[in-house]
Amino acid sequence: MTLGPLMVDLKGTELDPLEREMLAHPLVGSVILFARNFVDPEQLGYLTAAIHAVRQPALVIAVDQEGGRVQRFRQGFSRLPPLRRIGQEYDLDQRRGLELARSLGWLMAAELRACGVDISFAPCVDLDYGVSEVIGDRAFHARAAAVGDLAVAYMHGMRDAGMGATAKHFPGHGAVVADSHHALPVDRRELVDLEDDVAPYRRLIANGLPGVMVAHVAFPAVDDPPASLSSRWIRGMLRDELGFRGVVFSDDLSMQGAAACGDIVTRSRAALAAGCDVLAVCNDQPAVATLLDMLQVEPDPAMHLRLARLRGREGLSHSALLASDAWRQSQRALARCAEAPTLELEAGRA
Repeated sequence: MTLGPLMVDLKGTELDPLEREMLAHPLVGSVILFARNFVDPEQLGYLTAAIHAVRQPALVIAVDQEGGRVQRFRQGFSRLPPLRRIGQEYDLDQRRGLELARSLGWLMAAELRACGVDISFAPCVDLDYGVSEVIGDRAFHARAAAVGDLAVAYMHGMRDAGMGATAKHFPGHGAVVADSHHALPVDRRELVDLEDDVAPYRRLIANGLPGVMVAHVAFPAVDDPPASLSSRWIRGMLRDELGFRGVVFSDDLSMQGAAACGDIVTRSRAALAAGCDVLAVCNDQPAVATLLDMLQVEPDPAMHLRLARLRGREGLSHSALLASDAWRQSQRALARCAEAPTLELEAGRA
């Protein structure tokens, strides 16, 4: 059985029989976990093992574990700062900022891998233009060059821990006020004016970036549909111009940023036609049931291979990780980060 394009979620901390049946469906290829699926690292390890055991090849398990406001697992995990804190360290001392980015990327990924989670949707590489509340301190920095430097270091830290990075939200969510969870943001800039937003992706792709999540943001000067449903953005820019060969994730198709494009089946078909490999459908079990019944997809061996490669590399158990010198060293970096003086970054383009 191959891995299908649907990424689905679960109701609680254990699999129930109906969820096992859903995960065995050939259209499903991955699972995203939320705080409601988590009690502590031990429970999480049992849950991920149960998900991986449902079928072969095993489903890919994902979570949003950026740090700061966006950290689904907290009890028993290191409390990670928002990415902006790393950018502040970079402005004080570039070398120390890059070291911190790599160390925290490793720490985030190593703790997840020890509990069986394959990928985290990180890092966020949107630029901080000072207008987007939903991005805000999730951004490393306002300057594209700084974001590129820090994102590459963070990705290398994740790779050291056995996890591939997924950069988001392509081509950029930082210059719009609206939150795509609740509305469709519209960025009216011309393509030439978006080069700074795209620049971190160029750096990451040149360094072997495995995954990209595409935003529900419309850029009408470039294409009418939002980027997540746009062949111009995904096949034209991301695949052809930037040369990206990894997995393309849609942002959650249940979000209001995608709702204007039709019902869940219409949105999913449009995202697949535009070039998305994985369709995330979260917090909407009826929508998942509809897709499992109505969505028809031709097998795509290339997509299956790209997704299968995102399975995390085997690492230490949770107890062995906490006893390791590498984990203790990362904790020292985390403590220094918490103690360092605050530096406000200037929002907007430098």
